[in-house]
Formats: sequence, C-alpha cells, structure tokens
Amino acid sequence: MIKLSYEQQIAFNSLSIIVGNALYALTVVLFLVPSGLITGGATGIALGINRALGLPVSGVLFVINMTMLTVGWVLLGRRFAITTILSPLFLALWERVFTGFVLTDDLVLNTIFAGLGVGISLGITIRAGASTGGMDIPPLVLNKYFHIPVSASMLVFDMLILCLQAAFSPLQQCLYGIVMVIVYTVVLDKVLIFGTTRTEVKIISQHADDIREAIFTQLDRGVTVLHGEGGYSHEPEQVLLSIVSNRQLPKLEKLAHAIDPTCFMIVSHVTEV
Repeated sequence: MIKLSYEQQIAFNSLSIIVGNALYALTVVLFLVPSGLITGGATGIALGINRALGLPVSGVLFVINMTMLTVGWVLLGRRFAITTILSPLFLALWERVFTGFVLTDDLVLNTIFAGLGVGISLGITIRAGASTGGMDIPPLVLNKYFHIPVSASMLVFDMLILCLQAAFSPLQQCLYGIVMVIVYTVVLDKVLIFGTTRTEVKIISQHADDIREAIFTQLDRGVTVLHGEGGYSHEPEQVLLSIVSNRQLPKLEKLAHAIDPTCFMIVSHVTEV
C-alpha cells in the first residue's frame, strides 16, 4: 500500500471530490434527465421540479444546495458544506456541453449506466470524505436535535422525493428507477471497499511452526500465533492467523497442505485491514 504525505492526501482527496462530482453530474445529464428515471436526494427533487415546471435541473439543484449549505453551516458546522456547490456547477457545465444530445433511448441501458455512474461517483466522493449534495443535512439536523435515527429519516426523505417524481413520471420510468437505485447501491458498496479487501486465514496444525516459517519466507506475510485449546481433547494448540491478498490464497493453501495435509484451515474475506 502506498503511503501518502499529508499534503499528498489533501491533494488526492480534493481531486477525488472534483472527479466524483463531475462524474455524478455527467451521469445525471446523459442518463437520468433524458430517460426520465427517478432517483432520491437533492438531485431527485431537482428532477421532479424540472419535470413538473420545466425549470433547469442545475438551477434548482443550486438553490437546494445553497439552502442546505446555510442550514448545515449554522446548525452542524462548516465541514458539512464543503462540496454542496460543486455538483450544480458541473451540472450547468454539462447541460451546456450536451445540449440536445441523447446518448441512447434504450431505457435498460440508461438504467444500468445511470446506476453505475451514480454508484461510482458517490463512492469516489464519499471515500474522500465529502458528498455530492446537501440532502444528507436534514437527517443529521433531526438526529442532533431530536435524536431521530439518520437512516430512518433519510429513508422517509427519499421516499417522499421518489413519490414527488413518480407523480410526474410514467410507471415504467418509476419501476426502472427502483432498479437503478438497487444497482447504484450495490456499486456504491463495492467502490467503498475497493482496494481494502483481503483474505484472512486461520490454520490449526501440529506443524504450526513449520507453516509459520514458510509463510514468512515464501509469502513475505506476517503471522499472529493464537494460543487455543482443543474443545474435545483439551490439549493446547497453536492457531496461526495471517492476512494475505486474494491472489496469494491458492499459494498459501498449497504451502500449508504440503507441510501438513491434515491441517485445518478457515478462510474468510475481510473488508478492512
């Protein structure tokens, strides 16, 4: 893993926030607006008002985010207002660049790529410690002053926003919108843990010392020795714990079984190391 200095980390996070917001806005312009798909958050409100009144999405989103910026700054502190301005700015830019441009009329393709774009862009931005809009602020305010769970109030807000858009959208777009939300939720989870997943291996063997030494020399991985006791025999035994990359797992399995074919191995995936 590459270690970044404080200045490099700040630069990398800033670039990630810009790229994430730019990609999010591009996804809205290329896939969400032309297809009429519904979505949640501040973008969902802007899309609903756009379909009801014909007002530009970027302008409506700017007003919403500036309102949330003020509320967040006053009630929660300025750190919640860092990126509320970026998304509408990029939306205005892409609206000008892609005026009248329709990438595809296929609703299935729009659903898939909208889900991918939103999931990836949100993942990039959240990993940098920011967000693409301001609708996360009302649930945080309710939680701070009324102790209402953030997840519960956020679900209620999103349901209301989806209903707002559903009132001005055909049933087909609403159903595909639900599919898109599922897609971007799955993609978001994958992006948030991307690069951090590892494989955890526990090995119980009578030849624990030999296996431990082989892991050191042949895999160049660390090993923690846990002291256990057989549940039936009550005899003391060593449990080797090691974290390896996914690609190293087959080599570790062959190495351990070559030393002790009867060793007991437990393999599991971990998302944070």
